[in-house]
Amino acid sequence: MADTLLMPKATAVWLVDNSALSFDQIANFCKLHPLEVKAIADGEYAMGIKGLDPIQTGQLSREEIETAQDNPAHKLKLSPPKVRVPERKRRAPRYTPVSRRQDRPNAILWLVRNHPELKDSQIIRLVGTTKPTIAAIRDRTHWNSTNLTPSDPVTLGLTSQIELDLEVTKAAKDAPEKPVDDGVTLLSAEETTSLDAMEAASAAVFGGSTMPPKKEEEELDADAVFAKLTNLNSGGSGQ
Repeated sequence: MADTLLMPKATAVWLVDNSALSFDQIANFCKLHPLEVKAIADGEYAMGIKGLDPIQTGQLSREEIETAQDNPAHKLKLSPPKVRVPERKRRAPRYTPVSRRQDRPNAILWLVRNHPELKDSQIIRLVGTTKPTIAAIRDRTHWNSTNLTPSDPVTLGLTSQIELDLEVTKAAKDAPEKPVDDGVTLLSAEETTSLDAMEAASAAVFGGSTMPPKKEEEELDADAVFAKLTNLNSGGSGQ
């Protein structure tokens, strides 16, 4: 936490109003852009934010501010924290009360079915169980599998909704993205324009024939037509 400034925008507002520091110095200290600091000074940005005194919070000393005001090239440095916060130790496995232990298999079954993306280590953190138990419930080899009923671990009081949401969100981020497979594979131009491909397409369109069926037409005999017309004319003149 020694390298992190609390409420940087509120601190920038206070420094703009209560010091002669340059915009660049304030921007560098508060991790802002110089134009943002200028906008604060012009009243165009962070208008609803109340300034936070970094001297009062112990993050900046008055001597440091005066040194920076006398030297525009000086970069402000955070004051060392007065209280050292110990690092968070790794949490021990969750303790489950005896009255709730019979509910753990039901909670594990619920987690396995509703959140298959969760790792065994995450389920262990949530309900305080073991990997062999999780594997047995997944494989349905648990000694009481036939009597298990999926139950929400939050409802059972084995974990909180916040912890469950955090683990699910983490598992979703760690899960690899699956490629989209719609079952359709595009063929290359050589394959789609080949002779075999064109014949196959023609067969599909024209009902099994590789070429469109020819329309049957009667061939007309010009001599026969003129002979018939002559007979008709001669028969008509004889009447």
